[in-house]
Amino acid sequence: MAEEAKKEIPNEAGEGGVEGQQAKAKAGNNAQGMRQNLTGKQKAAMFLISIGPEKSAEIMRHLKDEEIEEVTKAIAGIKKLKNTYQEKVIEEFYQLSLAQEYITEGGINYAKEILDKAFGSSKSEIILKKMTASLKSNGPFDFVKSMEPTKIASLIKDEHPQTIALILYNIKYQQAATILATLPKEKQVDTARRIAMMEKPSYDIVKQVEEILQKKISYDYMNEDMSSSISGVEALTEILRSVDRGTEQNIMEYLKKTNTDLEEEIRKKLFTYEDIVKLDDKSIQRVLRDIDNHVLALAIKASQKNIQDLLFRNLSNRVAELIKEDIELMGPVRVRDVEKAQDDIVLKIRDLEKTGEIVINRGGEDEVFV
Repeated sequence: MAEEAKKEIPNEAGEGGVEGQQAKAKAGNNAQGMRQNLTGKQKAAMFLISIGPEKSAEIMRHLKDEEIEEVTKAIAGIKKLKNTYQEKVIEEFYQLSLAQEYITEGGINYAKEILDKAFGSSKSEIILKKMTASLKSNGPFDFVKSMEPTKIASLIKDEHPQTIALILYNIKYQQAATILATLPKEKQVDTARRIAMMEKPSYDIVKQVEEILQKKISYDYMNEDMSSSISGVEALTEILRSVDRGTEQNIMEYLKKTNTDLEEEIRKKLFTYEDIVKLDDKSIQRVLRDIDNHVLALAIKASQKNIQDLLFRNLSNRVAELIKEDIELMGPVRVRDVEKAQDDIVLKIRDLEKTGEIVINRGGEDEVFV
């Protein structure tokens, strides 16, 4: 997959001419700063958005439930994603994948030898440092130690003095000095006093403040005025359209528990099997024309009664009787077979909506006048 991802990297800044090189360098520097200040989960979310819904769905099938939940939150939290950032995230993934592959094959020395040939000694050192750094636990607030102090100051200036003191206590002295100088005089004194009195803070408190600051950094970057951007909600919707029904249900149930507004927004964009009740009889009849009777029997067998009644109502009496007989004869069925049958129906509905043969009433914007 790394090879495929590498081939798909867009070339935004032209290769020829001084202006093209300057634009490319500027974009690279901006993206480099962005990558240094994002968490691994945020980078993973950006990578999944960048490679498209089908490949993302394939990757998500191999994740644990808690990993799916975390990356889902990260994807949904991305408001805009610039093409340059997509390129850099894919490039970083590609390089780290190569390094991991070579390390697995022959150890660090073998990996360095191969990477030297591929990227040159300077670049290979950077790649290997990232690779080994990712295997070690970072110190407190390590993700902000490469940031400009003024940038950190703008993000934390409204925080409680105790929170600011904790951050300044853990970052570089030069950074802390610059940030302290930017605070209002009263807050300067209070923060300085709290730093002087601070003993080693507990791990839990440090992690909580780190999470707050990471969210602020993420929000700041993702809400810059960017062109050619992708919405995280749109990207997640497209990914969910490509995953299996079990994964889709797991994610939607998680969102319903943790963020009902987000779950409702995505559900409006994403047609699920339960949403079949939103179709009018004419649309359902059009869908059923393309569904094999055995597939339909499998889907109906585990459907809620209102869906069963709706589907049977839109079948001819003869076909409805045949399907009822099929259901009685098939006995117990595997959950994955039922989900596959229901997936087939949903995919057919989505295809017919794209071609304009049916209309899904999502409320408001999709109301139809006849």
